[in-house]
Amino acid sequence: MDTLYMKRALELAKYGIGYTNPNPLVGAVIVKNNRIIGEGYHRRYGEPHAEINAFLNATEDVVGATMYVTLEPCSHFGKTPPCANAIVQKGIKKVVIAMKDPNPLVSGDGIQILKNHGIEVVTDVLEEEAKKLNEVFIKYITTKKPFCILKTAMTLDGKIATFTGDSKWISNESSRKYVHKLRHAVSGIMVGIGTIISDDPLLTTRLEDIKGLNPTRIIVDTHGKIPLNSKVLKTCKNVQTIIATTELADTKKLKSIEKMGAEILITPIKEGKVDLSSLMTALGEKKIDSILLEGGSTLNYSALNEGIVDKVISFIAPKIIGGHTAKTPVGGEGRMYMKDAILLKNIKVSYFKNDIMIEAYLRKTNYKKSIVKKKKF
Repeated sequence: MDTLYMKRALELAKYGIGYTNPNPLVGAVIVKNNRIIGEGYHRRYGEPHAEINAFLNATEDVVGATMYVTLEPCSHFGKTPPCANAIVQKGIKKVVIAMKDPNPLVSGDGIQILKNHGIEVVTDVLEEEAKKLNEVFIKYITTKKPFCILKTAMTLDGKIATFTGDSKWISNESSRKYVHKLRHAVSGIMVGIGTIISDDPLLTTRLEDIKGLNPTRIIVDTHGKIPLNSKVLKTCKNVQTIIATTELADTKKLKSIEKMGAEILITPIKEGKVDLSSLMTALGEKKIDSILLEGGSTLNYSALNEGIVDKVISFIAPKIIGGHTAKTPVGGEGRMYMKDAILLKNIKVSYFKNDIMIEAYLRKTNYKKSIVKKKKF
């Protein structure tokens, strides 16, 4: 029965997708006499946690009940009081936990508080499912850097556009709807200046069933080439926008961009471009815990080469367009030998009508750290 109730708690946690960042997704279920008497989930960052909402929704006295929660109850004062203390005060007899808190500063403390007050604790029930659900939180809380998802869409012959640059649409409508759900789920969406100049995208979330949240738009623009009449700059007073650039950009133009409402972030230069690793550190400091990278082939290769990508989601459409000059999802100078190929693991294949979606994770390598400088204009 533990597995059954924990599955319900995990389903509840998913309702918080897009709203809790940079907090985790958490669901809680209270069971008494083999009946669910209370349910809750973490609805939004800064609001009560799942355990508290489950207590508020309880239909009868919770004394002596069992609580199922997808993440170890918090033990510290943040925007809300510790949930572990609330569980003790409410008289819960047993707590079943899917995964321990990955935060090295607090991990295990919540469990210890419960045990110290005589509460039976069971851990690691559907642990892998819980970790999958909170992969963003785990990466961010342990490294302070965003979890980065590289999203691409290509034809069966590996092209992201025709030789003329036409790319609308490679993937079908079902695939594109799923991408907007991804945008809603993350804190930031990142593209390169080439994408802005060629496509002039809005980079917002458009969903039919819910009002999706717009992620912070991050434009990687080494030389400050972004057109002042681009859609992202015209709308940056309504949607948070960051222009990640370098000292190679014109200071006067950057001042104009700031006046339009965008934030300028000056990063170190690495091989003539924005230092992406430093950029990730700076974005993490801004509580951007996740990024959907929808860049062109140049930025995609740089991101992979710098080791900032955690996950790849690639849509493959059953179309063939050919063209030896037509661009592929990943450009750059490429690898010289197959033995140096960037490797993926944990492959999952899904279908969106005729489109194939491949989801996989990168085998990580250690990379050097550098520091972002902030500049006044």
